[in-house]
Amino acid sequence: MSGVVGWIDFRRDLGDQHGLLHSMTETMRHRGPDTQDVWIGEHAAIGHRGLATGRPDDVRPASASIGGDTVYAAHTGEVYNGDELRRDIEAAGGALRDGSTAEALLQAYFLWGTDFVDRVNGAFAFAIWDGRTRRLHLGRDRIGVKPLYYHPYDGGILFASEPKGIIANPLFRPRLELSALPVVLQPRLAQPGETPLKDLYEVEPAHVLTYTESGPTRRRYWQLVSEPHHDSFEESARRVRELLDDTVRRQLTTGVPLGAMLSGGVDSTSVAALAASALRKEDPAHELATFCVRFESDPAHFVATELRPDIDAPYAAEAAEFIGTRHTTLTASVQDLLDVIPATRRARDLPGWGQFDASMYLIFEQIRNNCPVALTGEAADEVFGGYPYFFKPEVLAADRFPWLFDGPKLSRYLVPDLLAEVNPEEDERARYAEVLARVPRLAGESAEDARIREIFFLGLSGPLSVILDRKERMSMAHGLDVRVPFCDHRLLQYVWNVPWELKSRSGVKGLLKAAMADVLPPSTLNRRKSAYPHVQNPDYDRTLVREATWIVNDEASPLKPLFDTERTNGLIRQISAGAVHGELPGGSNQAALLIQLVEMRHWMDEYQVALP
Repeated sequence: MSGVVGWIDFRRDLGDQHGLLHSMTETMRHRGPDTQDVWIGEHAAIGHRGLATGRPDDVRPASASIGGDTVYAAHTGEVYNGDELRRDIEAAGGALRDGSTAEALLQAYFLWGTDFVDRVNGAFAFAIWDGRTRRLHLGRDRIGVKPLYYHPYDGGILFASEPKGIIANPLFRPRLELSALPVVLQPRLAQPGETPLKDLYEVEPAHVLTYTESGPTRRRYWQLVSEPHHDSFEESARRVRELLDDTVRRQLTTGVPLGAMLSGGVDSTSVAALAASALRKEDPAHELATFCVRFESDPAHFVATELRPDIDAPYAAEAAEFIGTRHTTLTASVQDLLDVIPATRRARDLPGWGQFDASMYLIFEQIRNNCPVALTGEAADEVFGGYPYFFKPEVLAADRFPWLFDGPKLSRYLVPDLLAEVNPEEDERARYAEVLARVPRLAGESAEDARIREIFFLGLSGPLSVILDRKERMSMAHGLDVRVPFCDHRLLQYVWNVPWELKSRSGVKGLLKAAMADVLPPSTLNRRKSAYPHVQNPDYDRTLVREATWIVNDEASPLKPLFDTERTNGLIRQISAGAVHGELPGGSNQAALLIQLVEMRHWMDEYQVALP
């Protein structure tokens, strides 16, 4: 929920910048259609748009004047332990002027400084300007569910929930960072805080960034801790259920209609079942609304793959009947997807994922027409080990990212000079080594257990941020607050230390299934893992091939200096003929290789991204 923008400049008076700050704030209207607040001081200016998912005044910023200096706090997202935080504040002698979340964050800051974030459970980002010390504090939740970007420059800093808020200020010019080309072409390689635009960064998850006249400092306030696990399988399952029950309960919103995504898989069905049960306890007549997406062309073109062995819709309908929800299935055509892809790019401000963004954009639009808040089962695969590679010894043993395979990679088709400069193969190895260096080790762990811990940590890095970014941008494009119970840091910390033998007992996500067995239908419990759906349709594939061919051969294309025309044309011909060799990531079809090429071209055009 909500969006924030801001501008700190220690060398100029921002008092006459009302028009520009309002323009920056207006870029967040889709994130916060209900309220608007703008505050401008001498060297600091902050704008906020709010999405009301409860009391309208709960989303507004809070401020206090102390000795003539203003301390101003704005946040986005949700704090799920607000009542506990308020009790802590009152017990410590703090005084709350109202019940708003921003006021609680402000008073917590007065009591504990930026250490207050240790006491907060939620999916959030915040900006606090302290006029007493001339310091800006930017913070982000532990897992990185809510975004916060920033652009430091000589004497100041711009920040916003989405890049568009920063791009609206002429102090920032979008320029491609050539060293980030491997990330543009394979977003799962991104490191925390990294973007493909020069001098544009994202506050890292579980970090507070403090900016002063002398520059930025960063502090990590949370990380996974590895320690021995002594609970039995049955005790572990009970604890998982307790944590998930509590997390879903915390994330339910009273007073507004509530929905949930429901694929019929164990992850989304677990969340929906707990939410439906909790709502009925409050009001027996309360019926949770659930939503699923399918494709018009599935009967003619769906082909089962390892990662997508079946179609969600029948399983979702059976799960909805079993747990008692009001269920809606959205049927999307290829043309529906193509029509909204430009809007998905605007939702991201960064290269997108084509049809993978588009179908999610459409289902979130459907949900928003019914309710402003929804729950989803995303991140369970990363937390509990749901992907096929967890069960493949040859993949686990390979010294590389387990989701990258031996098929072609777009980064190999750069022009020779750029290929030598960027060196994608070495870049990938360096990124892999950097992530492994951050794995929290457990002394005395066997080599096999240590490796599976590495595999989990790799998945909780780039791939998790990719799915959370997609979920967040596509939902907030409609002013829909989508919550992710499996990203609760308490659940993540507990399951992190559960040995693989317990997590996988009786098969894929056996621990989660054991924890939820009493509320899931047999069809869900017995279903094979099936990833978020993608359309399998030759019309969509032909559109990708046609666009990619135009892009590679267009003399006016901004990608022309980057890609080797002859070699890339050869790849496109192979894809068109279905003759690509090697394994592709994620069970994708061959044409999906071209999505990042197509999206990069449109992104550079639409955002006027310059080359260095």
